[in-house]
Amino acid sequence: MQIIDGVEEGVLIDKLIQGDQLAFEKLFRFYYPGLAVYARQFVTDAEKAEEIVQDFFVRFWEKHTSLQPSDSLKSYLFSSVKNSSLNVLKRLKVEERYLRNIQLLSDDHLLYDPDLYIASELQDKIQKAIDKLPDRCREVFILSRINGLKNDEIALQLNISKRTVETQISKALKILKVELKEYIGLLALWGFINL
Repeated sequence: MQIIDGVEEGVLIDKLIQGDQLAFEKLFRFYYPGLAVYARQFVTDAEKAEEIVQDFFVRFWEKHTSLQPSDSLKSYLFSSVKNSSLNVLKRLKVEERYLRNIQLLSDDHLLYDPDLYIASELQDKIQKAIDKLPDRCREVFILSRINGLKNDEIALQLNISKRTVETQISKALKILKVELKEYIGLLALWGFINL
């Protein structure tokens, strides 16, 4: 049995079970350095090793009333820190595998294409802007820019003059340029709006 600061370890354990913080602090100060070095053998990162030991001691204090007095505290502490270290390694391995899978997916999968989100956001904004157009203006614009009909075909289909079609398209473009000013360069590139 260890003697810690002139007190037998068994006495400190008994006091710890009764909630004596000073007994806990003595045990902590005595075992912490060795446990941190031990944990580092598993995780190789000094900060992570110290974090593992600190987390263990927090749990150890929380369970202090359920401890069983025994002379194997040292083996309990070291095996607990070993298990905690191995759990951290498992978690890191799972995270690495997950990140690797995400990386592979993001290189190939459409869902991870940033342009998809910009395009869908833009499509939503375009639809809202088109919905704001006056009825006849919206109808002519959709036939022209969305359905791809020529001005003559639109005039014939709606039974209006070609000049009216041109006027309605011009009016729609002016409104949409204001509504979609943040995206005007992209829309011009797509041929949706003429600059």
